Amino acid sequence: MPSPSSELPTENDSLPLATDYPPDVLLIEQGGRSVILVGTAHVSQQSVELVQEVIQREKPDKVCIELDEKRHQALSDENRWQKLDLKTVIKNRQLSTLMVSIMMASYQKKLGDNLGVTPGAELLAASRTAEGLGIPVCLCDRDIRITLRRAWKSTSLFRKFYLLSSLIAGMFDSEEIDEEKLEELKKQDVLTELMAEMGDSLPVMKRVLIDERDVYMAEQIKRTPGQRLVAIVGAGHLEGIKKHLLSDQSAELGELTTIPPVSRVWKTLGWLIPAIILGSIGLIAMSKGFSTAGDNIVYWILANGIPASIGAALALAHPLTTIGAFAAAPITSLTPVIGAGYVTAFIQVMTRPPVVREFETVGEDMATLLGWWRNKLLRVFLVFILTGIGSAIGTYVGGYEIIKTLMS
Repeated sequence: MPSPSSELPTENDSLPLATDYPPDVLLIEQGGRSVILVGTAHVSQQSVELVQEVIQREKPDKVCIELDEKRHQALSDENRWQKLDLKTVIKNRQLSTLMVSIMMASYQKKLGDNLGVTPGAELLAASRTAEGLGIPVCLCDRDIRITLRRAWKSTSLFRKFYLLSSLIAGMFDSEEIDEEKLEELKKQDVLTELMAEMGDSLPVMKRVLIDERDVYMAEQIKRTPGQRLVAIVGAGHLEGIKKHLLSDQSAELGELTTIPPVSRVWKTLGWLIPAIILGSIGLIAMSKGFSTAGDNIVYWILANGIPASIGAALALAHPLTTIGAFAAAPITSLTPVIGAGYVTAFIQVMTRPPVVREFETVGEDMATLLGWWRNKLLRVFLVFILTGIGSAIGTYVGGYEIIKTLMS
């Protein structure tokens, strides 16, 4: 990838584009190099028409788009669901990431359906318009998997529940969003207020989802060759990217593309709990006899297996999945490497694999309570969640009984 231009713009070089474009189109001058920033809403027909107009009129050397390879493929490939290998997703322990991605896409799709626009239509329009004019396209956003995993790992347990509940509430929210409300969200003062509110309630999420990507996209735009560029980005990123185009933050790119490791505290706790359980059973065997230790082992198996299998049953899982939940939970509870939810999700996919139609309707099905049980993909998520909750309950109940026996 080419190195960034050595000549960075200054604040005085930034000015509105001297044409009849709306205020969401800005020009950043770098001496003889120009970057035209176009701020869009991802569910607006006006944004679709705006990006087409700007690219056709300006005919830039390159068009930068707020997409990564995965999201670009998802927008442009109508047969993408046929290529998704759920078994590989589960093996790589990325099921929670996929679930959150689908939740976010579902909420955006609902907004788009109200306005008759596919979410991200303006980004796809930018790509196709540029390709139609023979203009190279540069995808300047960070890999969505890195963004989501950085956000997830950097967020506290309480904030994770807050985020998930907000996403779920957004999916079931029936409020209609019209073009007038959407245009208000695009106004600079409202966006600034929204970003400030997000910073107050979810500061880590704002930093990862907004601030970090502002830096990343600004640096990628600066590294894109060409004397005249058009960059299509969400309106919420417009001011942040404009600011970072005025400085050199290339040294931060390495850190921004790294997924934070699990903290030593969590790693220690992950192995400490199994060590305490197994150690306690060993001490019970030495102090109270092997019969008592055996009774506690049986209790551990039942305490873990029963709630996990109940969770699978509540998800209407395949009978083999329910049996697998009972068998897996007592074992997976003794290792932080894999949870019962992933084991049962894998079995569910093998026994009742979702069909392509269910991948395509997952957004609509996710917005209804019945849809979570009707759609086989969502049922995999239910198996994953409810089995994991059951296993967690079993670990607490079984561990409490074993410790109580040791201390008595």
